[in-house]
Amino acid sequence: MRVAIATESFLPQINGVTNSVMRVAEHLRDHGHQAIIIAPSDDAVPASYAGFPVHTIPSIAMPMYQDVRLGLTPSFVIERILTDFAPDVVHVAAPFLIGSTALLAAAQFSIPSVAIYQTDIPSYAARYGLALMESVAWTRVRDIHALANLTLAPSTYACEQLRHHGVARVKLWGRGVDTTRFSPDNRDPDLHAQWAGDGAVIGYMGRLAPEKQVDDLSVLADLDHTKVVIIGGGPSHKALRAALPFAEFLGKLTGPDLARAVASMDVFVHPGELETFGQAIQEALASGVPVVAPAKGGPVDLIRSGQWGFLYQPGDLTSMRRDVDKLATDTALRRQMSLAAREFTLTRTWPEVCAVLMDYYREAIAMTGGAAPDPR
Repeated sequence: MRVAIATESFLPQINGVTNSVMRVAEHLRDHGHQAIIIAPSDDAVPASYAGFPVHTIPSIAMPMYQDVRLGLTPSFVIERILTDFAPDVVHVAAPFLIGSTALLAAAQFSIPSVAIYQTDIPSYAARYGLALMESVAWTRVRDIHALANLTLAPSTYACEQLRHHGVARVKLWGRGVDTTRFSPDNRDPDLHAQWAGDGAVIGYMGRLAPEKQVDDLSVLADLDHTKVVIIGGGPSHKALRAALPFAEFLGKLTGPDLARAVASMDVFVHPGELETFGQAIQEALASGVPVVAPAKGGPVDLIRSGQWGFLYQPGDLTSMRRDVDKLATDTALRRQMSLAAREFTLTRTWPEVCAVLMDYYREAIAMTGGAAPDPR
């Protein structure tokens, strides 16, 4: 099988879109397929990944958010790339600019396509004070995804949201987690003691931006015998340091340092209400860390409240504080939930999730009257 992956984000930027593209590329390599990656240009984009060439598209940094790249290129450039590669299917990750152009080209050449919905851009617009743009953004999302044979959404909430706004042919496709990299075995007692002594470490990992609502953690300021540790960077970094002076900010971590830090937490809190999935939640669970999150969006699929974490009603920070405090003070409950969290993630590995994706590729090809070998 030949797969062209067009993505709005790629290395060196580390985020949910980049991570899923990397894992899909690795799966294609490991199962003998061919692929190319079409990504926005940046200073350190690799020439290849997983043995596949990376074609960069001229891009500029988003004015208010330098980590986000906006791909700008005439349609004929992507058309030429697809024509030269002749893919069996086009995989478009979080389509917006590059992705919409790739989907248009795929439709023009009758190439089957799969669009991966990952970012709730319309709701982000409202969060950034552009509420009048929300309906316009949904029109844009609907128009883009109408070009794809299938739209794959990461959670039941995202599926329902897309269907409600008129997006057709929506299927559920979650995200995998690396249960070797993220594991309770990576817990470092010395690091834990450095942070909190014999107290409890309350952690957050993710982008520091308004839509993540990290400032909600301010309600945890006076919890006894706890330490709040925050991993990540983003446009809200400076403001959050001022708003959460009691917290320790570690900045961006990757590789073994990230896995060690997450596994050394006792409670993970993810306060954002706009998560289409919540990969950081899944990585915390794989590390044996129970999670507290709002009962909205992706977390609803990932957390069984009372078994390996707690879900609170969006906006009810009193409940969030109570749930965090309960986990921070009840060692036996925390240990029980830690085991259940790890067990939950063992059936959600990337190989299993990518095998489902290969079936969706086959379905998209069949919808256009083609046939493909079993890509597993």
